[in-house]
Amino acid sequence: MRTLLCVLCCLFLFSPSANAQSPNSADCRTAIPICADGLVTIMPAVDGNGDIDDFDPDVILQTGCLEKGSNSSANVENNTSWFVFRAGTGGQVGFDIEALPVSGTTITAEWDFAVYGPDVACGDISNGTAQPIRCNYEVNDTGFTGIGVNPISGEEGAPFVKQSLNTYDEWLDVQPGEIYYILINNYNINFNDDPESFMFTFTGSSVDANQDTAIDCTLRDEFLGLDIVACEGDPDITLSALNTPAGADIANVAWSVDYDDDGTIDDTLTGTGPFGAEYVVTSPNSGRYFAEITTISGSPATVADVGGILITFYGVPVLDRVETLESNLSIDPDQNNIEFFVDGDSSYEFAINGGEFQDDPIFLDVPPGLNTVIINDKNGCGTTEPIEFLVVGYPKFFTPNGDGMHETWNVFGIETLEDPVVFVFDRYGKLLKQLGTVGGWDGTFNGKPMPSSDYWFRFEYGEQEDGAIVAKTRKTHFTLKR
Repeated sequence: MRTLLCVLCCLFLFSPSANAQSPNSADCRTAIPICADGLVTIMPAVDGNGDIDDFDPDVILQTGCLEKGSNSSANVENNTSWFVFRAGTGGQVGFDIEALPVSGTTITAEWDFAVYGPDVACGDISNGTAQPIRCNYEVNDTGFTGIGVNPISGEEGAPFVKQSLNTYDEWLDVQPGEIYYILINNYNINFNDDPESFMFTFTGSSVDANQDTAIDCTLRDEFLGLDIVACEGDPDITLSALNTPAGADIANVAWSVDYDDDGTIDDTLTGTGPFGAEYVVTSPNSGRYFAEITTISGSPATVADVGGILITFYGVPVLDRVETLESNLSIDPDQNNIEFFVDGDSSYEFAINGGEFQDDPIFLDVPPGLNTVIINDKNGCGTTEPIEFLVVGYPKFFTPNGDGMHETWNVFGIETLEDPVVFVFDRYGKLLKQLGTVGGWDGTFNGKPMPSSDYWFRFEYGEQEDGAIVAKTRKTHFTLKR
C-alpha cells in the first residue's frame, strides 16, 4: 500500500512500506490506525498496486467478495489501502466510502472493500484462513459504497450477492476492544498508477451516540502498528513513525529496542528517511521496538509509541527432546505416553506416524520401537521432515508366521538400558528363552514352534534416576499369534 496523504483530525503523512512477498507479511500488517473523533472523515490519496500481494493467489477466489464481483476481469488489488480500527464502545458501526475526483470533476476510481475481524491475524487474511465478514465488489453507480445505508440511494446494506448492484453491506455489531481490518481497493478502472482519492466516514448508532468514544482513538498512539509475527528469512520490515498524531509536526525520531521484551531497553538505533522516521528490522532480530518523536512546535514536546511494537521471528521447528512420561515397562499405566519439547516459543502442532496433527505435545499409548513425528509451526514458518524417535517398551503380541512382520519378540530399545536381560516363560513357569540386546525370541523351544497362547516374561534392567543407576524389574505377559 502506498498512501500519499491522509487527513484525520489533523494532517497525517504516510510513507511507502518496503515489505515484499512472504507468508506472514501482507500490507495488512502495516494498516493505518483510524478513529472517529474530530472531523470524523479521512481523505487519503492512494497510488499503486501495493508493495506486496495481500492474498495467496491459490485461495483468493475462495474468499467471498474477493471473487471480484460482477466483473471477472477486475483487479483485486489496485490502489489499495489498509486501515485498522478498535471498537471503543459496543453497538452498531458502519462507514461510507465516497469516490472523489483526482482533479477537476473526473472520478477515475470505483472503490470496493472487505472487512476482516474481529481480532484476526494478517497472516490468516493473506492465506485465506480468515474470510471477510463484510464486503462489496459490486459495480458502483452512486459513487458510494460501504456498510449501513447508501446516503444517495437510501438502499440498506445486505449480504454480498454478485450482480445485485447493491454496494452496501450490513451493519457491524461490535464489542469494546475488538479490532477490525478494512481493505479498500480500486475496482477496475485506473491502472496507470496515478493517485486516486476517496473520503471515508464512520457511521452507525454508536458513532452517532458519541463519535469520540465509539472508535478507540488510543490505537493511534500505537502508531508503529500492531505486533508482527514473521519468519526467519522473511524480507525486511520497515517501521514508520509517520503514522502519528504529531502529523507533519516532526523534527526528529529516536528509535530504541528491547530485544528480550523484558522491560529493559537494550540499544538505541539510527533511523532512516525523512526525520529518521523509518527503521528497517531485519530477520531474525526479534524485539520490541519504540519510536519517540520530537515535534517542531514543541507542543507536545515528544510523541511516543509507549507500548512499542513487538516483532517476533520464528524459524522451522527444531525438536529439542522427547520425554517418556510413562512406559509399559511400568505397571500403571501399562502404556507408552510421551511428550515432545521444541526449541522455540512459537505455536506448534504435532503428528506422529502419519496421523492427524494435534496441538497437544503429549501423545498417549504410542507404539514401542521407532516412531516418527512431524512438527508444524502454526505461524506458517515451516514444517519439519519426519523425525525418528525411539520408545522403549515391549510389544504386546508377535506373529512368527513367516510373512516377514513381527517375526520375533523382544523389548524395543533394550540396547539403551543398563545390563538388560529378559526371561521368557510359558504359563506354567517353564523357562523358554533368555534374551539380551541382540536378537529376539522366534516362538520356538528346542526348535519346535510353540502354540498360540499368552507367554510371560521377567525383564531386569538398570535405569538412570537422579544420576544413579536403579535396578528395576517388570513382570507381565504378551501374546504369540499364529
